[in-house]
Amino acid sequence: MQLALCTIHLYLAGNGSLKDKRSRLKPLLIQIRREFNVSAAEIGDHDLWQSATIALAAIGTDNAYVHGLMEKAVRWIEKSPFEAQLLDYQIEFI
Repeated sequence: MQLALCTIHLYLAGNGSLKDKRSRLKPLLIQIRREFNVSAAEIGDHDLWQSATIALAAIGTDNAYVHGLMEKAVRWIEKSPFEAQLLDYQIEFI
């Protein structure tokens, strides 16, 4: 059994407050959970208005499938209408 953890760094242009940031991140995280059946949460940059670090986690028996799932989620974020620019991501297995 493999646990995959994907850490994603985002740039959220145009935010003027933490409230704006939360109002943009919350729907993004909800949609990722629905679309890919993974756990998703904000894990860093809590006090920065235009920066966010989120993490996705999934568990499975097939390493290639779980890695592909994380890659698909990252590509979806890049193309999503949530106005979040992907800066960097990292996938690791635990």
